[in-house]
This record gives sequence, C-alpha cells and structure tokens, in this order.
Amino acid sequence: MLEDIEYKLESVQATSIASDKIDERFRSTCIDLISGTLGGKVLGFSDEWFAEANNLVTPTAPIRQPGKMVYTGAWYDGWETRRHNQEPFDWVVIRLGVASGTVEGVEVDTAFFSGNHAPAISVEGCFSQDDDEVLSWKGSKGKWETILDARECGPSQRFGWRLDAPTSKQYTHVRLNMYPDGGIARFRLFGHAVPVFPEDKEAVFDLSAAQNGAVAVSCSDQHFGTKDNLVLPGRGKDMGDGWETARSRTKGHVDWAIIRLGAPALIQSFIVDTAYFRGNFPQKAKLDAIEWKNQSDPGADAEGWTEVVEPSKCGPDQEHAFGCLVQDRPFTHVKLTIIPDGGVKRLRVLAKRHV
Repeated sequence: MLEDIEYKLESVQATSIASDKIDERFRSTCIDLISGTLGGKVLGFSDEWFAEANNLVTPTAPIRQPGKMVYTGAWYDGWETRRHNQEPFDWVVIRLGVASGTVEGVEVDTAFFSGNHAPAISVEGCFSQDDDEVLSWKGSKGKWETILDARECGPSQRFGWRLDAPTSKQYTHVRLNMYPDGGIARFRLFGHAVPVFPEDKEAVFDLSAAQNGAVAVSCSDQHFGTKDNLVLPGRGKDMGDGWETARSRTKGHVDWAIIRLGAPALIQSFIVDTAYFRGNFPQKAKLDAIEWKNQSDPGADAEGWTEVVEPSKCGPDQEHAFGCLVQDRPFTHVKLTIIPDGGVKRLRVLAKRHV
C-alpha cells in the first residue's frame, strides 16, 4: 500500500504504540491540541459525503448505532468520504485549539469502520495566521511540513505513533491526509501548547488553562469524567465534560488531581467550578501547591506540598472563589483535593507569571 502512494513525504522516525497503551503514553504528559472542547476547528476538507469531518475532533470515544440509516447510507460517528477518489488522497485541515503547539504523537481511530476504513494516513503541519491561505493549498503541497509520514491503518482499531524526536517547530494548523479515501472515526494530535503570555509581568491570568500550557498529569480516580477536563476553556455543556470520581465508601476517603501549570506562578486566587454537578458535587475542596524542580511530575504524597486553600465548603452548580494563602512564592504544580469525592467541572489558577 505505502509504496503505491504518489504524494511522497519526508521520512519521520516514529514508534508505533499499542492501542491499549495510547492513553497511558500521552494523556499524562500531553494534551490533544485539536480537541473540539479545546477549540480545535475543522476549516476545510476534500469530501465528507458519508460522514462529517467535524466528528474527527469530538473528545469522546466514537459510538455505533447499528441499523441507523441516513440519506447517504449507514450512519457513522466519524469522517467518511466517497469511493473511487481520483486524487492521491482525501484531506481535512484543522486549526489547533491553542495559539500554537509542538507535537509528540498522533492517534487515528478507525472504530467501526471495517471495509470502508482508511488504508493509510499521513499528517502535515504549518504555522500561519491566515486561515484562507492555508485552505487555498487544498490537496497540494503548499507550505505544509511533514509531522508523520504515510502509515498504514486497518479496520476498527486505534492506531498510535510516538515521534522519536518531538517537533521543535510549533504549528497552528494540521492536515490529515487519507490514502486514497475511506473512513476515520477520531484524530488526536498529542503535544504541548506554546502559549502567548501577556507582556505585562503583573498581569493575572489562568495558568491552569490548557491553552496556556497546563496539563492534568495524574489523579486518584476518574471513573465518570477525566481529569483532563479540568483545564479546558469555558464552563462546559453538561455533567459529562468535567472531572468526576466514583462514590467512595471508606471513612476518611478523598480524591485528588494534580495540574502542572503552564509556567512557574505566583498564585493569587483559585476558582473551583462545579457547573452541572448538582447532586454529586464534593462536600469540600482543598488546594496544595509545590515548586517542583525534578524532571518528572510530583506524586500526591511528594514532600513539599504546601496548603494554599484550607478545606472549604462547596455547593452545587457554581463557581467557588478562594484566595491563595501563599502569594509570594513560586509554584509549578497544584493539587486539587475533593472531600470525599464527586465532580468538578473546571479549576482556574489565577496567577502572575514568575519570571
């Protein structure tokens, strides 16, 4: 298959990641730079006859509805183009949900596409402030640079690749190429946001936002909703896009999540948002912070955590504002502890950047 592809790209060294290891490999250190909830947006595509390209950036896992038929045929939760493409490939152009980003890995999920799946893909990137110019290249080379050269796919499976050398260049747009046509359920671009910080050193802004480089690195539990939602923009659309843990049955139980801030911070205040959590909000919330200089991220029991918000009562479906007890020391990580369990939509860490 690969040898028949006419559109040749620069060779990139990348390691295949097993389907069941993709989340473990990327979710604790990276964000999905093109996630729809982060603001990733499909700008254009070659074709979407059978299923919409916008489905590629849906943050939740793809679903199946056997027997559901629409005008174009069977319904699919993904992007599917017509048969017999006469061009070298079908394509989708996506603008990242952050100002720009560097890339560590790629995931393509062909869930439920079997017999109509994408045989192969590649990924290209560019840095541009002009969406119209990027779209004008369509299926041509333009100013695209190789992120991942052509890789084979298969039916109904998650495919992941880790770049042996993460990109040093930052990108604003990516193009997913599918050879020659077919269907893909989800596309993930794992990497790191390269934020644009305010020039004013006294400016207070959210350094726990994914757009500003923050990552939710670990948590005690995420049974109903992932920790990664804590650093997303906005207040979400329902209970499903927050962080929610299982019900605890043990006396003295607490749950926790650790956020690596986008830059060392002089924290001024916090917002713990329980939007949409009306019968399952935590009874109390507590916040600790640490300045961590090791290469790996701190664990929940690491030495050096400092309490910056004492256990404080929470309520349903509201933003809770808490002042920071320590504002004159820099911190790199924040630990949110909920007592005893429950759901939190977003965490905001309002801070000055420590330069």
